[in-house]
Amino acid sequence: MPELYDVITMGRIGVDLYPLQTGLPLARVETFGKFLGGSPTNVAVAAARLGRRTAVVTRTGRDAFGEYLHHQLREFGVDDRWVTPVDAYPTPLTFCEIFPPDDFPLYFYRQPKAPDLEIHERELDLEAVRSARVFWMTGTGLCAEPSRTSTLAALRARDRSGITVFDLDWRPMFWDTTEPARGSTPTARYREALAHATVAVGNLDECEIATGEREPYAAARALIAAGVELAVVKQGPKGVLAVHRDGTVADVPPLPVEVVNGLGAGDAFGGALCHGLLAGWETERVMRYANAAGAIVASRIACSSAMPFPCEVEAALTEGAVTSRPTGATP
Repeated sequence: MPELYDVITMGRIGVDLYPLQTGLPLARVETFGKFLGGSPTNVAVAAARLGRRTAVVTRTGRDAFGEYLHHQLREFGVDDRWVTPVDAYPTPLTFCEIFPPDDFPLYFYRQPKAPDLEIHERELDLEAVRSARVFWMTGTGLCAEPSRTSTLAALRARDRSGITVFDLDWRPMFWDTTEPARGSTPTARYREALAHATVAVGNLDECEIATGEREPYAAARALIAAGVELAVVKQGPKGVLAVHRDGTVADVPPLPVEVVNGLGAGDAFGGALCHGLLAGWETERVMRYANAAGAIVASRIACSSAMPFPCEVEAALTEGAVTSRPTGATP
């Protein structure tokens, strides 16, 4: 009998080297902070901060940065047993520029190939994936082999059991859009994965890639038609729209916040979404809680170390806004 995890995520990992000076281009930045990064990995951290038992399935380089990521995962309480090394490729790095409130360019160093795209089906613990209460995968995991086949194998193993979340996570720079093979377009790959998911989460650009629809309600309906039970459409400053197959609709405004770095907000939202769904809350409460978690991280520079604790999310909801707190502060 496998150990039961609340949340298992699968996909991207790397080291975030984020400037500790805001409002400057990288060419002028002198000081950086080093953090664990990668969207599905951050989701696992966010859920762990909220008290959930989490693990991540991914790969790093066999190098000092890979060792750092293992150390950080353990520090955050995320099980790293399925984080394995790849000899051929270095651990990825990601830089950003911070121009609040809404300009945060990202620079990915994932060449010649990221180790997290070298996840092989034969290495998956499909019994653990199947038994997890939540399984979270991303669009990036579909962009290249062998990750694509492995991600779809994990989805098939789930057989739509429990909560299976597809984070649409559209990163066009990771895809080879010149692939001539029929059925290999991003949209086709997304449709294939949606048929196995019970929840889809994405912003308007991501929804358009997955469904061809940008209008929030149309996008949500298209995601449900593609197979999911719950469609979550993130609308940035307009908040979040959630539509359930049973007809439940929650259109929730954002929580007021003075944005410092918006890059980790979606991952905090994701971890809190998992937490709320596992708690069995009604849809609107889940969305408000997830919005608050995302807003808290947007008020801080870092991503992983900025993920909030439950008391911080509850305080933000009670106050109706996010008040500033140092990055990584504990309650």
